[in-house]
Amino acid sequence: MKHTDLNSYKVTSKIQLHTLANKVVIDDAEKELKRVRKKLGKLQDTLYAHGKYAVLICLQGMDTSGKDSLIREVFKEFNVRGVEVHSFKVPTALEQKHDYLWRHYIALPARGKFGVFNRTHYENVLVTRVHPNYILGEHLPDVTSVNAVNEAFWDKRFEQINAFEKHIADNGTLIFKFFLNLSKDEQKRRLLRRLEKQEKNWKFSPGDLKERKLWDSYQTYYEDAINRTSKPHAPWYIIPADDKPSARYIVAQTIYKTLSGYSDIVEPELEPKIKANLDAYKEELNNES
Repeated sequence: MKHTDLNSYKVTSKIQLHTLANKVVIDDAEKELKRVRKKLGKLQDTLYAHGKYAVLICLQGMDTSGKDSLIREVFKEFNVRGVEVHSFKVPTALEQKHDYLWRHYIALPARGKFGVFNRTHYENVLVTRVHPNYILGEHLPDVTSVNAVNEAFWDKRFEQINAFEKHIADNGTLIFKFFLNLSKDEQKRRLLRRLEKQEKNWKFSPGDLKERKLWDSYQTYYEDAINRTSKPHAPWYIIPADDKPSARYIVAQTIYKTLSGYSDIVEPELEPKIKANLDAYKEELNNES
């Protein structure tokens, strides 16, 4: 399979994760990725010069789903001044003194730039939903026990996330949200590889196995989060992640094809006065002593 219908990965109606593919193999995926990422690199230069849109790429997925390597391979042709990558881990003491969206707000890309969130604000309705006791670390006035972390709490948090994304979209941020849909069997294979290959040992944490035992809970809450928050201005894409080269290509091509559809993303024109005098400027440079 060389080409694929990118629209098939976009969430436009309610989904059930267990019915969706974990693996798609695209012929020559690595070669195709090289081609499209060069185009993406050029488009990024234009977006930077244009300076009116920011692009936010959100990556979510279970451990070993390939987020880090996808970032490395998809954005390889980008000018470093035009892309910023943020990896969100356990909140710091400073971050916990602010609301849960604060650290994501301050990391948003400026107009003309790409921002990549490796794990995102969705951790606040995923990990915390699997481990509701984590919410107590946020020191919220109305949450004094885990009993207060109820369905009404999660309803409000989803409303806040949707409002956050609508606000930044209305102000010029183009949002892409990718869920790397990894199978449990493939995660097992990748974890074993981390244990068996000495150069990969540093990636392994015993916590990976503890979280793996909660696989079904994570799948349930991912599905719920995706269904509640896939909007026209901030759509989710479910990317089969068992074959890494194909997953990277699908993500890159999705970003490129979507951004190419914005006819107003063009390099700015020179001011008429400057444009009319280009020959004079060339002559001045050529006549330098």
